[in-house]
Amino acid sequence: MQNRGYLLVAAIILCPALVLGQTTFIPLWAKDNGFLDRLEIKAQVDNDLNLSAVKPYMRKAYVQVADSFRALLLNGQNPARLTKVDEYNLNRFQANNSEFSRYTAADFPNWKSKKPWSEHFFPTPGNFIEVNTKDFYLSVNPAVNQQQSLEKDFDKRVFVNSKGVTARGLIANKIGFHFFLTDNQEQGPLHYRQFVDSMIAVPGAGFYKSFKQNGYDYFDARGSVSWNVTKYINMQFGYDKNFIGNGHRSLLLSDFSNNMLFLKFNTRIWKINYTNLFMELFPTFGRRRDNLLDRKYAAMHHFSINATKWLNVGLFESIIFGRANRFDFSYLLPVIFFRSIEQQNGSPDNANIGFDFKANIAKKFQAYGQFMLDELNISELRKDKTWWGNKQAFQLGGKYVDVFGIPNLDAQVEYNWIRPFTYSHYDSVAAYNHYQQPLAHPRGSNTSEVIGILKYQPLNKLYLQARLNYWQQGLDSTRPNFVNNGANPNVPNNLRKKNSGYRMLDGVLSKGIMAYLVASYEIKENLFIDASMLYRTLEKAGGKQNVIMPGIGLRWNMFRRDYDF
Repeated sequence: MQNRGYLLVAAIILCPALVLGQTTFIPLWAKDNGFLDRLEIKAQVDNDLNLSAVKPYMRKAYVQVADSFRALLLNGQNPARLTKVDEYNLNRFQANNSEFSRYTAADFPNWKSKKPWSEHFFPTPGNFIEVNTKDFYLSVNPAVNQQQSLEKDFDKRVFVNSKGVTARGLIANKIGFHFFLTDNQEQGPLHYRQFVDSMIAVPGAGFYKSFKQNGYDYFDARGSVSWNVTKYINMQFGYDKNFIGNGHRSLLLSDFSNNMLFLKFNTRIWKINYTNLFMELFPTFGRRRDNLLDRKYAAMHHFSINATKWLNVGLFESIIFGRANRFDFSYLLPVIFFRSIEQQNGSPDNANIGFDFKANIAKKFQAYGQFMLDELNISELRKDKTWWGNKQAFQLGGKYVDVFGIPNLDAQVEYNWIRPFTYSHYDSVAAYNHYQQPLAHPRGSNTSEVIGILKYQPLNKLYLQARLNYWQQGLDSTRPNFVNNGANPNVPNNLRKKNSGYRMLDGVLSKGIMAYLVASYEIKENLFIDASMLYRTLEKAGGKQNVIMPGIGLRWNMFRRDYDF
């Protein structure tokens, strides 16, 4: 049965009759995402920008949006009230994705390098190698991240050493592809080391090996191919991360866990965006060599519609298959509710439904939120709201651009609330996890969190950010006897000792604060020097932990590791 699933995927990929067009995708960590977020709020009524809950974004669609704003500026119009820094970001976004733009370097000479090494080496400021000819586009760049930090009360260096390559391209204007590979050695701060010890997983990574005394060595490999089956339907087959939501966190699907194999259909037509996502996941991970790991499978639907010019609402459903090493083909049907199929199959699958929204207001504000329902038994809830199966989560947040009229100063506030046992199931196969890491919120369940973020770009190449997290969580008891309080989705929920009496934050109460400051300066296109300061404190029974960690870094075409969990 598993092999038949792979044959089906291969047949879809290799069917040339379906191939009509292409796009590639903007990485989740790219600087462009913040600019596009601002652009959406300031435009308020742009139909394409409002359909942005599923990430990563398709380059082609958003470059076309950028071109429309460029056309207005060239005609002396600025309805979105873009600042000078916004106009700089717009220019660099178009230049770095020029293969999809209707404009060329003839229109904007600064899209070309002043002193290219040759025809294909540094022809543009953003690409080390670039080939742009008829029927073929290719850009290849180094991917480097070197972070060095000092942690108080830890006598060894905290560091990240990543080096590799990233590439993207187009073939015959029909197939898009991207590739990213880095080799990483990492020795993280205290809460990173504790996460690895407790979860037997490196945050965001898959297979890993020990490196020196307290570090880990792992590969980060990502890639995909994409094509259009019609003008409105894009397909992507890849091994990467996905994100659903409008906030800093996602309660539906986040990019926190390891990369995953997936097949994605994205339909964008009229005021609608509809995503079908099929994934291969790993229920558990043991660092044994030469052993085939079990697989599990998941399917997700996300439907969003622009209800008005300023309001977007979305519906979400997911199913985590309760059978190892088997894909259930009945879930491939893209226009049916998963719950109905699960009932017909008589299966032990983990079904979830959700809702999300965002409202852009007065070209300055955005309100957004999510609701996740993991269990619904009305009769039980009427009898007892502390019933263990009362599993749900919600998020509410807001964004404010150009705070108090200060150009390019943006603020964000977000609240996340997750009841005990949410995302858990009877075993690790059907749990909402991957490589023993949560698929949604990094802390799992039985937790509440407030996040405040300030972002400021006072100059074209200077990026400043301050973030403050405060959270509370009811942890599972470990001593003298284990008690499952519903905090860890990896723990089967049938190991609970009772059926009711579960209130928010019951268990071993922990409270934490994390403050993070970072200043990044772009020396050259996509080459940043970073200076950061992290402060983290955690209080729970048994004492208090503090992490104070200043750091510096240099990265090129890569994300910064900021330990936000």
